[in-house]
Amino acid sequence: MDQTMGDDESELPQDFDALKSAILTRRQTLPKRLRQVAVYALDNPDDVAFGTAASIAASADVQPSTLVRFAQHFGFEGFSSLQQLFRARLRDRTPAYDERLKALSADGESADENGAILTGFVAAAHRSLDALSQSVDPADFERGVDILARAETIYLIAKRRSYPIGSYMAYAFGKLKVKAQLVGTAAGIDDDMLALAGRGDAAFAVSFSPYAPESAHQARTLAARRIPVVSLTDSAFSPLAESSKVWFEIAEADHAGFRSLSASMAFAMALTVAVAERRRRLHEAIAAQ
Repeated sequence: MDQTMGDDESELPQDFDALKSAILTRRQTLPKRLRQVAVYALDNPDDVAFGTAASIAASADVQPSTLVRFAQHFGFEGFSSLQQLFRARLRDRTPAYDERLKALSADGESADENGAILTGFVAAAHRSLDALSQSVDPADFERGVDILARAETIYLIAKRRSYPIGSYMAYAFGKLKVKAQLVGTAAGIDDDMLALAGRGDAAFAVSFSPYAPESAHQARTLAARRIPVVSLTDSAFSPLAESSKVWFEIAEADHAGFRSLSASMAFAMALTVAVAERRRRLHEAIAAQ
C-alpha cells in the first residue's frame, strides 16, 4: 500500500500547476499504477475534469480505487478533491477561447461534410494555439534559446510525425545562417552523424506519443556524452524529458482522432528565429571586444 506524503512533501497542491509540479518531482518514485494515473491525468486534464471516477479509471486502465490512492498519495482526502484542481484549471481559461469554439461549431453545423472537416481542424488548431501561450514558461524558453544559440552545430532529431518540424527548422536555420544538421538520412547513418557531435554542440529533439524509440535513444546517447539536449514533446512522462536540459510540453488538440502540428510548428519557428537573433547578438558582442 502506498505511503502518504512525508513531512517534507506535506504541502497540499493548491492549483493544477502545483499538482503537476508535485507529480513531476516524484515521477521516478511513483508505484506503477499511480504512475499510470499520473501519465493519463497530465496528458488528458480536460477528461479528468469532466469525467467520472469510473470513466477516468477505465481510460487510464486502472481500478477506480487506484484514483483514490493517487489522490491520497498527494495529500488529498479523495479523488473528488483532487479533481477540483482540474476543474478550476478550466474555469481559469480566457472566455474568448470558449466563444471562439462555439462560433466554429455553429459554422460547422451548416456546412457540407468537407467544410465541416475543415472547420473541425481549424477549431483544433485554435485550441492548440490558445494552449501554447499558457504552456511555455518564458524563463525556460530563454534557457532553451541560450543553449542552442551558443552551440557550434545544432543537431535536429525528429522522426515520424515530428519529422516536418525538424525538416522545416533545418531549412529555416540554413536561411538564417545557423549551422544545423537534420539527423535522418536515407543512408541510415544517423548514429555515425551523431558521433561527430562535440561538447560545443547541442541538440533539439522532438517526439510525440507514441514516441519514436530512435529519437529517445539518440537523445539519451547525446545526454550521456554531456551534449545538452533541448526537446519538444507532449507529456511530462515523455522519454525525452529525462534526457533534456530544457524540455517543452505541447499537447496538440485533435479532430476526429487526427492531430495537426499547428502549435508545435509555431513554437519551433519562434525558437528558430529567437536562436538566430541571440546568435547575432552574441557575435556582435564578441566583435565589439
